[in-house]
Amino acid sequence: MARILVDGDDLVLHLAWWQRVAARRRDVRVPLTAVCRVTAEAEWWRALRGVRQRGTWIPGGWSIGTRGHPGGTDFVALRSGRPVVVVELRPSAPFRLLAVSVPDDDEARATAQRLGRTAPRIDTSTRYRQPVPVAEETSAGSTPPALPMAAGRRPDGKP
Repeated sequence: MARILVDGDDLVLHLAWWQRVAARRRDVRVPLTAVCRVTAEAEWWRALRGVRQRGTWIPGGWSIGTRGHPGGTDFVALRSGRPVVVVELRPSAPFRLLAVSVPDDDEARATAQRLGRTAPRIDTSTRYRQPVPVAEETSAGSTPPALPMAAGRRPDGKP
């Protein structure tokens, strides 16, 4: 199971070996100064936003990998039926949000509080996660915004 750790001045999302294979990436590392807000969600599906890009998803089971939306890209390591620690990041970070399942509600709250005390620039204006930014409408009004593509992929999905 993935774990959130603090290593010096970095926040590290440490993935188990099978999660690395499923997500097709190594551990996620971001500077603590990029952490904007940390919350705990009781329901795992509330942390999902956007569309899947890279990784593995089993509907109703688990989701690990990147998800794209008009506001950027999120990285999730979620398992159904488990609470989630959600870390919102500033635009300078490689992801806009990190979401990780933890075994129980007590651990979710404890981890969120610990990370909130450790990160130097936490936004305390609200204790709730902020919504995904909505892309502005075009003059045509019906053209949907383009989602960010996975690195190295063409629009037709081929490498």
